[in-house]
Amino acid sequence: MNKILGIGNALTDVSVILKSDDILTELNLPKGGMVHINDELFKRIQRIIGQHHVTITPGGSIANSCRAMGHLDIPAGFIGKIGRDQIGKNYAKSLTEVGVENMMVVSPELSSGVCTSFISKGGERTFADHMGAAIDLKAEDLKTEMFNGYQYLFLEGYLVQDHASIERGAKLAKEAGMRVAMDMASYNIILEDHDFCTYLVEKYIDIIFANEEEAKALTGLAPYEAAKELTNYCDIVVVKIGAKGSLIATKEQFSEVPAHTANCLDSTGAGDYFAAGFLYGLVNGHDLSQCAEIGSIMAAEVVQVIGTELTQEKWTKIKHKIAEL
Repeated sequence: MNKILGIGNALTDVSVILKSDDILTELNLPKGGMVHINDELFKRIQRIIGQHHVTITPGGSIANSCRAMGHLDIPAGFIGKIGRDQIGKNYAKSLTEVGVENMMVVSPELSSGVCTSFISKGGERTFADHMGAAIDLKAEDLKTEMFNGYQYLFLEGYLVQDHASIERGAKLAKEAGMRVAMDMASYNIILEDHDFCTYLVEKYIDIIFANEEEAKALTGLAPYEAAKELTNYCDIVVVKIGAKGSLIATKEQFSEVPAHTANCLDSTGAGDYFAAGFLYGLVNGHDLSQCAEIGSIMAAEVVQVIGTELTQEKWTKIKHKIAEL
């Protein structure tokens, strides 16, 4: 079976369920967006959320996907950066205990990153990232030998904030004969660095995952038109359109796959699990509509829990659903 290597931000998730969005206003956080925060704001958030129930789980977009792949017995590895602290040790363990190859880079100075996710009514998330070591992953940390034996690279869109590191990862993958997939991650990241995002997609990306806001930020087009436009650069285009499902496009075909219905408690990880399911289908020879169907099965399960950790019973249920396709 083909092996998938992920590169992304190694972040521990702290999920906070909000009764109202007043906290977002108080902290000047854009609802539905993602912002990087400094030490002062991080400490302020810690004081505020101390009054709320929180759920702590290993996170990071691509790492979430890799852990999900591990549960599905897909050979996967993950590259990220952590600190020499207990949070970092727990993070690395969360990968290896599900069979994901731990290829973490360890910073001797910085603490491990923490992402606080504020969950509004309806499951919409607002992220405040205290990146720590996660954002310190540098181009020179990525070595040629890390890519040996892998056939796919899965890149996290948030990494575009360091042009050199994400381009080096994509370049090393191409030199190793790998196909490169990318999750676009956040519409505001694209808007802030549109020219580089466009360059990256056009030069390196074979498989792209984007939600409708990200697709519009990248192309300026509505979801259907955006999906078709992106086939000019990518072999496979996946545009997620929320509760309506997903659009799957190549130069030869276009299909719409409905989402699975679910009682959404927290949309954290929905896109990550969708991508994991899609890539599972791809490496196992399913057609693209079936790949999206598997992605939808995965996403529907993870939105019914707080955070991204599923029970073994849930994973058994997912595997049964996939086997029935």
